[in-house]
This record gives sequence, C-alpha cells and structure tokens, in this order.
Amino acid sequence: MAEPASISMGIAERYAQAVFDLARDAGDLAALEADVSTLDAAIRESSDLRDAMASPVLTRAEQEGAIAAVAAKLGLGATLTNTLRLMASKRRLFVAPALVEALKERLADDRGQLTAEVRSAKKLTDTQQKKLSEALKASTGKDVAVEVTVDEALIGGLVVKVGSQMIDTSIRAKLAALQNTMKEVR
Repeated sequence: MAEPASISMGIAERYAQAVFDLARDAGDLAALEADVSTLDAAIRESSDLRDAMASPVLTRAEQEGAIAAVAAKLGLGATLTNTLRLMASKRRLFVAPALVEALKERLADDRGQLTAEVRSAKKLTDTQQKKLSEALKASTGKDVAVEVTVDEALIGGLVVKVGSQMIDTSIRAKLAALQNTMKEVR
C-alpha cells in the first residue's frame, strides 16, 4: 500500500524540483508562491477539480484542456500552467496535490522557514497560533509557518507535525493510551 504513495511522491518531487528551478532561475519565486497558494486553495475547495485530476475516464486531451481552463481562470503563471498541462498529457495530474505540497516545502526552505501542520480540536485564535509559532521557532531555531486544520475527533489538544517529528497531545491519543494500559492489566 505504501508503494503507490511513494511512487506518487517521487513523481511529484521531480516535477516540483523542475518547476522550482525554472522559477528560481527566472527570478520568479514570489509569483510561483502566489500561484501555489492559489492552486492549493482551489484543490482544497473543489471536489470537482480533485475528481477531474484523478479521473481515469477523461482522456489526456480532455484533462489537459480542463486543467488549462482552470489555470487560466485562476490566473496561474506560465511555468505552473505548462507543468500542469504536461502532467495531464502524461496521465500524472493525479499527483498535483502532492506537487503543491512539495513546492510549498521548497519555497519555505528557500525562505529558511519550516511549516508545521497542526490539527486542533477547535479553531485556534490568532494569539494561540502566534504563541505556537514562537514556541516552535524556539524549539527548531527557524521561522515556523503554522497551518491549522480543525479535527473535532481529537476531543481536545493538538497534533503538531514539523518535518518528520510529530507531537500528539490530543485527548483522543491519551484515551487510546489509557485503553491500551487497561488491556495490559487484565
């Protein structure tokens, strides 16, 4: 099961590196960052877009035309638009979400910044996000951008992932640990 995911990540990483290098060489990293944010928001918000990217029913030409129209509507730059069209023509558009994540990592790394993925049981206030970012900066020594998503299943607490490190202070995790301890007692 992990094999297809690693293959997809490998594909996305190669495209991301090429796009990043082209934008850096053209001195266009700020425009690329804006394009990546716009595409990321579109992918997250539109199930139709996600379905079209992963659809085995659409022909290569139909996928390429659809992604070109979406890119034009979103106002994406030529580098990212052409890459998405190439991916569609090669039947690799399904890795576009992974491409976006890989590009976000490269752009953040270029700025000397880390990204922390945070899941919380409820929406964090701006003050809480700022304090969390400052605590993570003190811990890592780098600026940390915090991406927060709400996951009510956590019951309370946070799950913070920075790079390969994960800190799970959620009540759900504590209850699961307690349940495992109770099973061992029997």
